[in-house]
Amino acid sequence: MGEFLDFVYENFNYKLYIPSIYHGDQELPLLVMLHGCGQNPDDFAAGTRMNELAEKEAFLVLYPDMNHHLDPREPSAYNPFGCWNWFLDKNQHRGEGHPKLIYGMILEVGRTYRIDSVRVYAAGLSAGGSMACILGVTYPDVFNGIAICSGLAYSAANVSILSDPRAEKAKKAMENGVADPYECGNRAFQEMGDFKKKMPVIVFHGTCDTTVHPINGLQVITQWAQTHFLIDGGEGHANIVPARVKSGIINGNSYTQHVYHDGDDEPRLELWTIEQLGHAWSGGSPNGSYTDPFGPNASEMIWKFFSQSQQQPNKNQMESQEAVTALTSYELRQPPISSQAEAPVQLPETEQQLSTDHPQDQITIETTAELPLDASEKLPVELTNRHHGNAGDEKTKKNFFKKLLTMLKKR
Repeated sequence: MGEFLDFVYENFNYKLYIPSIYHGDQELPLLVMLHGCGQNPDDFAAGTRMNELAEKEAFLVLYPDMNHHLDPREPSAYNPFGCWNWFLDKNQHRGEGHPKLIYGMILEVGRTYRIDSVRVYAAGLSAGGSMACILGVTYPDVFNGIAICSGLAYSAANVSILSDPRAEKAKKAMENGVADPYECGNRAFQEMGDFKKKMPVIVFHGTCDTTVHPINGLQVITQWAQTHFLIDGGEGHANIVPARVKSGIINGNSYTQHVYHDGDDEPRLELWTIEQLGHAWSGGSPNGSYTDPFGPNASEMIWKFFSQSQQQPNKNQMESQEAVTALTSYELRQPPISSQAEAPVQLPETEQQLSTDHPQDQITIETTAELPLDASEKLPVELTNRHHGNAGDEKTKKNFFKKLLTMLKKR
């Protein structure tokens, strides 16, 4: 195995996995992995077994760690349960909040390790999946593929701490989906600005997810299909019909895979719905939280999707990637600040075996069908509140935004 190192960037911790094959003489892809609530980089790496896959496939893995500590000057950067605050406006725009922070981490890693700038990806679970979706919208010139597991569409909720201290809008979106996912696609199109690009996106969602309703998985696809439709010059609403539907059983769980083509007839979007899967990483390891050992191995499927979705960058993308590439040149390399260092650097702004050997469980039935995607149709899933992992008690959870509001008023 390679190295799994600790670093600090602007008072946020992150970890980086460097595969043993890396010796500084070649560029490697980079995957940003964003954990869910109640998780941390070590837990997320163990549960997804992404480091083992990175060792096998030779890519770097960056695990940002959501800051658990309250800074009254930056309440949007704080969450007591380690959730990425995807629902706050400041964290939904380029050059602000969490997107700016994560981009800065990528640049810092690029100062020491040679990154293949056309193979930078992001994946996440739950709040981390929602944040990965935001990264694809805010930095499409940096990322070339996004994986969203049990997450929500871009701008699914836009919460103000002052007017909605309990983040009821975010909770409503998680439980019921959004009223108009096409509007989410329109907002994503606008947010991309001059960096508009059709983004390869793969979505995983369990049909038994009682934390983030499965309708959200469909709505993520709707959002991105609408965004791509507008990039292609379309007007109105995209006609969202899967080009291919494949169903089967892998490792004990049934799944359905929908593949959607863009206006150029290129397979750009995938939706995997997993039967019997709750709010968890499909095919994960029990060594981590929020995982289900049954079903398709999401980690392997994600990397396969990214590997097959290479595309040529546009002019604006090339300019931004040159910034990352410049930082990877051997002469300019400077080591990131480790967690034991006295102060962080401030850059200029700008498991076991991975392959599941269950041939007896792999039964696939492939069909070509025209199934319109009705994003308002909900799957028959009972919505109940369940505690997972290390989530805090409900009373604390309900009041933490209220406490932030009180602190803000005292300033």
